[in-house]
Amino acid sequence: QVQLVESGGGLVQAGGSLKLSCAASGSTFNINVMGWYRQAPGKQRELVATISSGGSTNYADSLKGRVTISRDNAKNTVYLQMNSLKPEDTAVYYCNAVVGVIVNIEGATRERDYWGQGTQVTVSS
Repeated sequence: QVQLVESGGGLVQAGGSLKLSCAASGSTFNINVMGWYRQAPGKQRELVATISSGGSTNYADSLKGRVTISRDNAKNTVYLQMNSLKPEDTAVYYCNAVVGVIVNIEGATRERDYWGQGTQVTVSS
């Protein structure tokens, strides 16, 4: 069981910056990947960025260069630094964690997704 709590969202003017935080608790030892996704009203949830347990990062092409994902393993926290924000970045931003779950006595595992409640980011023109 993993719990995710996002923070750092808010209102910012176009061109401004925000830094989001996601604190994980519970069975954090088996988290393989953490990431950020966003969903605007009437739109599908989309990838923003991910970071693996080994530190490998992945970014949406449309956001690459404007966002940076990072982690603090000691604090079980992942961050999303967003710069040069645009009104079209307005959305609810969700933290995601992919965990490996042991499912039988032999030690076989499967992946399971956990999601935070989301934090609102609003960018005004």
